[in-house]
Amino acid sequence: MPLSPTSTRELLQQLEHIPNKRLGQNFLVDGNIVRKSVKIADVSESDCVVEVGPGLGTLTKAILETGAQVWAVERDARLAKHIRDELLHNQSKLRLIEGDCINHPLAGLPIANANDGYKIVANLPYAVSTPWMDAVTAGPLPDRMVLMLQKETADRYGALHCSKTFGAISIFLQSAYDISSKHQVSAKCFHPSPKVDSVLLCLDRRTDYVRFSPIARDYVRRIFIHRRKQLGALCKGDKQTGAIEWFKDLIKRGISPTIRAEELALEHWHRLANYL
Repeated sequence: MPLSPTSTRELLQQLEHIPNKRLGQNFLVDGNIVRKSVKIADVSESDCVVEVGPGLGTLTKAILETGAQVWAVERDARLAKHIRDELLHNQSKLRLIEGDCINHPLAGLPIANANDGYKIVANLPYAVSTPWMDAVTAGPLPDRMVLMLQKETADRYGALHCSKTFGAISIFLQSAYDISSKHQVSAKCFHPSPKVDSVLLCLDRRTDYVRFSPIARDYVRRIFIHRRKQLGALCKGDKQTGAIEWFKDLIKRGISPTIRAEELALEHWHRLANYL
């Protein structure tokens, strides 16, 4: 049974824990959203699920009730101890790492397990959502992700070219995933209530997904640091091998050298993967 707002406050008092704003600790207190997250993720007994920031364990318990294996990473030492005390002693299907999700994006899930297929269900803190996603899309890709995100982050993930929020993470993510649903979540569903809107986002891995090498990813990031500059000037001024060849290919396809990075459609970024 998910924690109510009252029971969440009481538990936090028992733990003598004050939610850390810097770590984005806004605890989910709406049972409907917890159940919706698990339902959208279509979690079953045969699944392996990664969770980031289990906090008080509300979502963790709901996932474990399906019979799935859960690999979780929690940075806060006090909350990690709570998870160990409440769930690990009688739950053989839960693995918990105490640490930063940027260093452990898959919560310690072995590569062999990840390659066999896994899902991610998480309530992501704002400060780590993009660097964490960057790390996830650089490794073995999950089959499905159901993520609670601040609306600003969700908009950036799904941004289309020619928009001001279209950037490197938009390219990496949309090259690998289709965004299949976007559910608005009220601030009242959290304790403490955040001052921003949230979105429950579902992402399904594409059958024709495109992966970018570490070199290509670094190159795309460099380009978007100067997103207002013309792409031609950026490519000609970059010493990265393959950059000029990619740019020449764009010109052959009718792309203007004065185009800016944010104006270039996703399909043209996919071709970059062939050059770098």
